[in-house]
Amino acid sequence: MFRSYWKIALRNLWKNKGFSALNIIGLSTGLAVCLLIVLYVVDEWGYDRYNQKAARTYRVDADIYFNNTQFRAAVTPEPLGAALVREYPQIEAMTRLNYQGDILVKKGNENIQDHEAVYADSTFFKVFTVPLLAGNPENALEEPHSIVIDETTARKYFGHTDVVGKTLYVDNTTNCKITGVFRDIPRQSHFHFRFIRPLTDTWRGNAEYWLSNNIHTYVIAKEGVSQPQLQGYVNTVVNKYVGKQIADELKASLSDLAQQGNYFKYPLMRLTDIHLDSDLSFEFEANGNRSYVTIFSVVAVFILLVACINFMNLSTARSANRAKEVGIKKVLGSLRRQLVLQFLTESLLLSFLSLVLAIGLALLLLPLFNQLSGKTMLLRSLSGTWLIPFLLLLVFLVGCLAGSYPAFYLSAFKPILVLKGKLNAGFKRSYFRNSLVVLQFCISIVLIIGTLVIYQQLEFIRNRKIGYNRDQVLILQNTGPLGDNTKAFTESVRKLAGIEGVSSSADMPTAVGFDESAWFRDASFDAARAVITTNFYVDDRYIPTLGMEMVSGRNFSVDFPTDSFAVILNEAAVKLYGFKEPLKEMIYRPWGNEGKRTPFHVIGVVRDFNFSSMHTRVQPLAMQWSENRGRIAVRLKTTDIAGALRQIEEKWKSMAQGQPFQYTFMDADFEKTYHAEQRTGKLFMIFSILAIFIAALGLLGLATYAAEQRTREIGIRKVMGADIAGVVMLLSREFALLVLMASVIAFPLAWYAMHRWLENFAYRVEIRWWVFLQAGLFAFAIAILTVGFQGLKAALANPVNSLRAD
Repeated sequence: MFRSYWKIALRNLWKNKGFSALNIIGLSTGLAVCLLIVLYVVDEWGYDRYNQKAARTYRVDADIYFNNTQFRAAVTPEPLGAALVREYPQIEAMTRLNYQGDILVKKGNENIQDHEAVYADSTFFKVFTVPLLAGNPENALEEPHSIVIDETTARKYFGHTDVVGKTLYVDNTTNCKITGVFRDIPRQSHFHFRFIRPLTDTWRGNAEYWLSNNIHTYVIAKEGVSQPQLQGYVNTVVNKYVGKQIADELKASLSDLAQQGNYFKYPLMRLTDIHLDSDLSFEFEANGNRSYVTIFSVVAVFILLVACINFMNLSTARSANRAKEVGIKKVLGSLRRQLVLQFLTESLLLSFLSLVLAIGLALLLLPLFNQLSGKTMLLRSLSGTWLIPFLLLLVFLVGCLAGSYPAFYLSAFKPILVLKGKLNAGFKRSYFRNSLVVLQFCISIVLIIGTLVIYQQLEFIRNRKIGYNRDQVLILQNTGPLGDNTKAFTESVRKLAGIEGVSSSADMPTAVGFDESAWFRDASFDAARAVITTNFYVDDRYIPTLGMEMVSGRNFSVDFPTDSFAVILNEAAVKLYGFKEPLKEMIYRPWGNEGKRTPFHVIGVVRDFNFSSMHTRVQPLAMQWSENRGRIAVRLKTTDIAGALRQIEEKWKSMAQGQPFQYTFMDADFEKTYHAEQRTGKLFMIFSILAIFIAALGLLGLATYAAEQRTREIGIRKVMGADIAGVVMLLSREFALLVLMASVIAFPLAWYAMHRWLENFAYRVEIRWWVFLQAGLFAFAIAILTVGFQGLKAALANPVNSLRAD
């Protein structure tokens, strides 16, 4: 029996090839998009879970609010981790990391600029599940001037991984003995170190100083210790040691500061939450965003819902054509149960064919999706999850729901009425079906508005005046190897044709991780008069080279030797200090090896510029004159960029022989800050287009259904003199009303969703009324074009054919 059902189902699908293709394409597209989005969401959720003790591993962060300035960072005082382990046996292990970043490695006669180096405690391999291919994890980081490298690095420099005992000459200073080779850190990790050196090899200043946050601290709690308990241990240690040093230096207790609204908190962040929930300063890498994961999850549900609705609508639209088939079968003796099974079999066959095609589409689109999302995901990674069983169950339910209407409704008709063409009047109109259309277009309009707002915000970021000119600014990275030749190099580059300005400083606005410290209004170091300020160390050509604007006062100058104890503030700092005449003011900070209370004269005020993401407002900034040699900014004024680069590289090679020449462009560095938003915008736009496409397919199905149900009415109207435009309007009017209803529902929902998203930006666009009008008109146009096409087809049909039966 079932064999005959399948055979008849296949014949019907082949007979109605256009309908079958339309139905399968709609559902398979929705399923394929859902597969890709779920793959993305599962990938984002999977970060750092490769660590065996991830559920009990936490990073300690800093959250300090002090006199209207806030410091939120992924770093802590250096002695915190050791104190926690020493005083609380409930803590199983601790490790601290001090990020080095780039590292120079000598290979033969060539210095290679490599990346991702870090200093770590010897307990690193106890906290993180990073297996060693060679070496002993217990002591690999105990020996001074040792180094542990990953397998890719070992093959890069030696051609194999059996390198324990060999040496690497790094940073032009140190021969490091290789004491271990670790397996490459998995892609789903919030850090990807390639070189790990002992923490004891780096300069650490005062290792017992509790008021400087400069190191990453991770702890593992023992079994049974909850996060609130562990947080309590951290709070106790902070109150004990940080509180004591604050009292000694600021003459105020933590409770005194708390009464003024200030606080020194060190919250715990679970290791598996870092990637999605942490956006602090001094992160090792750019993290994801839980809100984007939520957005895409909702979009996946929306698109899948639209696709399933379409599938059911299209199946229903074609079912009316089979009324006479049902009547004949019932006259010939078919039971209702057999007819129900027949319709359900056809619907299930369509839905499972859609699933097969969806998997093929997902495989085909995955490389493009990886490129857009910046990932390297594989579809087979979902094979062991709940997704495949869920999709099988879903297509089964969708197939049953889509087939249930024609199966149970048509099979209930009396044969004589069916054969006379007298269908129940309720078959022509369905409030439930209209509600589904409203839901489809409500979803589509929300996605359209979301796409428009995201695009506007990205354009706003790209075009907003940020306080400096990032165009045609070349940043030479890691210029420390120039040493004493730095000044001579900058002077020689400045004289080249096409060069407008040159400045030496490590603190570029597009860099990440800046020095922050407390500055005081007077030498008393009164805590109530302190401001946490970001510090830039710049030369006298920094401001003009980067196109910054002085609001008042002057720039640093070699003509004023006292400028070594001068400072330039930004507008935010002046406002926070409350200065009315800033050029007459002095501010104080600990300075020099002994930390003396040193006054700095304010000589100028620079206009606020963004030196962090636009997710946050411009913070107080103090510029000091310094011969810092970390980076060199070169402003180009030429169309021959390649030629200018060649000249600069020649100068570099003559003064920094054997050292790698590395550069970036400031505008490209700026764009990197917003890669997540840009990727989100592109993906959101693509998903919106697909949702509209699927909704249009569903509307086409309903328009087909409506035209079929009103065939005789259209024929009579044409005989009575109705023109083609009138017939098209007849069919379009009802659907236009449905789109209008969808718009009324979608507008407030879209406004709320995008308003919440924009709250993540300190500088953002306003959601204009025309965005809603534009989205509504676009959806309306799609609906009219789709329905109009079917209406035109019905209007052009010969009325004689539709009226012949009467």
